[in-house]
Parts: sequence; structure tokens; C-alpha cells
Amino acid sequence: MEELSVGKGASGDVATHIINILNRLGLLVSHPSVIDEGVVNAIRSFQQTRGLSVSGSVNSVTLRALEEAQWKLGDRSLYLQPAPLLRGDDVATLQSRLTEMGFDCGRVDGVFGGKTENAVREFQKSVGVVADGKCGPATITALIRLTRTVSGGTPSILRESANRKDRGPSLANKIIVLDPSCGGSDHGISVNGVEESEIVYDIAQRLEGRLLALGVSVFLTRGANNSPAESERIAFSNGTNADLILSFHTDEYVNEKAHGVTTYYYGAQAHGIHSVVGERFASLVQREICARTDLLNCRTHPKTWDLLRLTKSPTVRIDVGYLTNPGDAERLARPDFRDVIAEAVVIAIQRLYLASEDDAKTGTLRIADLQKAGLRR
Repeated sequence: MEELSVGKGASGDVATHIINILNRLGLLVSHPSVIDEGVVNAIRSFQQTRGLSVSGSVNSVTLRALEEAQWKLGDRSLYLQPAPLLRGDDVATLQSRLTEMGFDCGRVDGVFGGKTENAVREFQKSVGVVADGKCGPATITALIRLTRTVSGGTPSILRESANRKDRGPSLANKIIVLDPSCGGSDHGISVNGVEESEIVYDIAQRLEGRLLALGVSVFLTRGANNSPAESERIAFSNGTNADLILSFHTDEYVNEKAHGVTTYYYGAQAHGIHSVVGERFASLVQREICARTDLLNCRTHPKTWDLLRLTKSPTVRIDVGYLTNPGDAERLARPDFRDVIAEAVVIAIQRLYLASEDDAKTGTLRIADLQKAGLRR
């Protein structure tokens, strides 16, 4: 299926649908018949606040986010249904309110799944309404009437941090999923004679070897010659009960001057939530890679991409450089450089689980230090 792309100058049913939603969201005050500069700016604003790639054009990801943003809590009944599951801002609001009251919905992702249904049922039991797991008028009324006992989603933050601490500092017996990007139906970006799928798969293999030596159970979402869809890789990752998921990519840009390393974690400004462990790990990876290489530090960023949002475990995406930049491409083509990246990521993983008093300065730990400290089987 051809990827949706609706940009400046577009008209027709899809463009009208987009304009109508932007008006309902208060991002547009006019109602043009085509996507003009004002609509493009409104799309950019929406993408920025939703943690999406800011392009000013609408692809399938942005369109789905626009459609989810239409729903406010109380607009419809919410319940667990066969795939596709109910999605929307109303679901995210429900999850946030339940979380603030101490009911475990898991991640606030705007998707009404089994964990959300269980949390709704537990809430219904506590307030004396029919405990059917469906969020209808009676349940919504009870939610509105009750005073929030905890604010800011603190229970979920504490729960995620506690889960990490409970696992202890040793990497032995931890489960880590490595997701080398395959670029969809093709095998990824190929620029300057360097192919993305081969680079990130090689980094994943180098990382896999190091992690196995430290007692980690490692799963790769693909092999050297297959290209599973993102939805398949997400489903596979969710079936592993992983402690961490790492997705490796390269970047590209129309201007070859763009260069550097960037990391991403799940965070949604619109709902005021983010993955605490994901943010911490993304920062550690970013700092370790920049300390050990001369790649430009393009910082860490919260995003709501499906790979970050729909995975159950803390997930970080690592863009290891721009293949459209000759310098980055030359570095990534070198096995010794990919080796340095793999070692930097291993150290970042270990630092994630170390207590603050046991942590070391960025760029100083080595794998041999971990082995001497007995942080393995």
C-alpha cells in the first residue's frame, strides 16, 4: 500500500477531513478548501505537541493522531473490543485519571487494552458501580466527581522506577530486545554506498555478543535477510517480557550538513506523561556515545512513534548518524567505529541499573570493569 502523504496544495476528501479536525482542535480559525500555508503551520504545531516528526505534511501516523485527538472523555463509551482496539485522547485521559488514583493501567498510551479494562473494573468496584470494565456514563460521572488523590501520574513513575531497581544492578538474567531497523519493505536507507540495514544489524550483533557474555538474554527482532513490518517487531518485542528494548536506525536529510547522534524515548506533551526509565536510558546512551566518539550531540527527545508508544517495556530509539552526511557515513562504514558504539551502549545499559553511588563518570566505564565487579553470571 502506498504511504499517505498530504501536503501543501492538496485538496479532496482527506484534505477536508484534516482541515475539519484542525478546526475542531482550535488550531485553525479559517476553513480553506485546500491545504494552504496556514494549514501547514497548524499541522506542524499539532505534530510538535504530539511528539511526532514535524514535517507540515500528513502521513498515516499524523492522520491517526489527528483522529485520536478528536475524542474527549465522555464523547463515547470505552470498552475492550477485538482488534483494532479503541484509541483516542479520551482513552489517554481515562488512563491518566485512573493512574492518578492508584489504579494500574500500565503505560498511558491512549489504547484501551486488557490492562486498562482491568483498571476500570477495579475502579468500578471501589465506587460501587457495575464492575463490567466498560467506561460508560456512570463510570465517567464517578471519575469526574472523585477528588484526585495523587497528581501528575506519580504512581506510574514510581512503579516504573521500582521495577528497574527491583531487578538489581547485575545484567545476568535480564532480557533485552535489539531491533535493527530494516526500513519497511525495502532494506532501509542506502546512501554513499552504505546501507542502513547492514550497519544497524552489525551493531546489534556486536552488542548481542557483549550482552550474552554478561549473562543477558538477548532477542533480535529480525535476521540478516528479512524485513518484518514495524507492527510485527512490536508484537515480537511485547512477547518477550523484556527489561529494555533498543531500536537502531540511521538518519537522512536533504542537506548533507546534518549530522550527529540522537536518541528518542516515549513521551507525550499533550498528556503530560513520559517513560522515566526510557528518558534516563536515552540520556545515558546519548552521553556515552558522544563521550567515546566525535559524533555531534543532537540530544534526546520524547516522541509518540508507535515503536516507543506501543511497546510494553521501556524503549529507546538510537539514530547513530546521518548516512546523507559524508563524515557520518564514513565513520559508520568502519567496523571499529561500530564496535565503539556497541561498547558505549553496553555501558549505558549497565549504568541504568547501577545505584547512583555506584555509577561512574560518563565515558570512563569499560566492559572489563563490569566483569571484574562481578556484574555478570
